[in-house]
Parts: sequence; structure tokens; C-alpha cells
Amino acid sequence: MLRIPLMPKATAVWLVDNTSLTFEQIAEFCGLHMLEVKGIADGDVAHGIKGMDPISSGQLSREEIADAEKDTSHRLKLSEPKVEMPEVKTKRGPRYTPVSRRQDRPNAILWLLKNHPEVKDSQIMRLVGTTKPTILAVRERSHWNSPNLVAQDPVTLGLCSQTDLDAEVKKAAARLERERKDSGIVEAPKAGTLMPTEESIATPPPPPEAPIATTLAKEAREAMHHEDEEDEPVPDAASVFAKLKDLKRNDTASE
Repeated sequence: MLRIPLMPKATAVWLVDNTSLTFEQIAEFCGLHMLEVKGIADGDVAHGIKGMDPISSGQLSREEIADAEKDTSHRLKLSEPKVEMPEVKTKRGPRYTPVSRRQDRPNAILWLLKNHPEVKDSQIMRLVGTTKPTILAVRERSHWNSPNLVAQDPVTLGLCSQTDLDAEVKKAAARLERERKDSGIVEAPKAGTLMPTEESIATPPPPPEAPIATTLAKEAREAMHHEDEEDEPVPDAASVFAKLKDLKRNDTASE
């Protein structure tokens, strides 16, 4: 079983502020997503959470942190507990949302409906801790605060973890793929996609060669036309000037 420290987010806050560990090391040790740890470092996640020192609580040793800071591939390990606590199995109930975050749930619902329409309402209810009528009101724009709603990431709002969101999205994608295969529907190609580079820069194929009989007939016609042009007499300059003088003389006589 994967063991994580007590108060994982508070522990992650302390490790981000007081050590030079990588986001990946902290995320794996605390059981969080790497983007959550990055959000803690940027100040977007875990607002108001006070860091908890895992050394003073006996969950981590200074030597373990020093080894992990020297070697980024080293994975932190929890110190062995002095007292073995039995695992308590609790029934999973609806997600609890703090009072200060409850007004953000419609924004998170709108974000999920826009960016992940394949996710079922029951999955949104698990992620955000909301009810089906609220989801329906946001979808149909009949929510009382609908004009002021702004789509916001539920992970940024602190309503769910990135790990839970990724798991629900993968589950929804697998369900859609399974339903598509069962119904025999072939997914249509996406419109507006660019052609592959090989097709866009490829030289056009040469035109098909004309049949031999057509080529021979064309050559024969060109040869006959060339002979007719050679048979026509070429007028000389003296005859041309004589004709012009005759025309001029006839015009003078007629006047």
C-alpha cells in the first residue's frame, strides 16, 4: 500500500518553501499531481495552508531530504512509524466542499461542461461535490447567477485534485471509445486539420503518357501543316512596291 504523509498538502507547502526538491519528488512523496505542486509553488493552489514540517513530526529525516536534493532520481521514503496504526476503512461519501469555496462550484461546473463534455453528471458530482439540479441549471443557462459565471479550473479553485480530474477524464474517454466500438460507429476525421508535410510538399505525379497512335497522328498533322507553309510563295519587295504604286495610281484616277 502506498503510504503518504499526514496532511500531504501542508507537507508539500513546507517542502516547496524549505527545500530544493523537484516538483516530481514532492508530488510522489505527498501523493499529489505534479501540476498541483507547481500550483503551490506559483501561489495558485493551497491558499492559506500553513506548511507542516515532516522532520519535526518524525515522518522524514534530514538525511533523506539531503540525499534527495543531491540526486533528483532519488525518491523520498517515509520514516518507519513507531506505532502501527490499523487501516480504517470508511465508506466513500459525497465530497465535502468548504464554505468559502462553495460559491465557486458553478464556475467549475461550467469549465467541466465546456472542456470535458464527455464527463457524466455523476462524475462532475463526485469531483466538485455538487447536485444534479445545479449541473442542469448551469448547462441550460437557467442558473440564478448565470450571466456572471466564468469557467474556472476546479483544480485551481481547490475543489478537486488533478489526479482525480485526470482519472475521471480517462474513465469517460474509455467509456466513449467502448460505446463507439459497440455501436460500430467510425469516428469521422476532424475538420480543418492540416495536411501532412509529406503530402503538402510532394511533387505532383507526371501526366499519363498518351497512346502511341494518338502521338503518331499528332506528329503527322504537324508535319502536313509545316509542308503547306513551305509551299506558299514568299513575296519579294519589288512586287509589293509595284502593287502599292498601282493602288495609288487607281485612287488618283478615280478622284
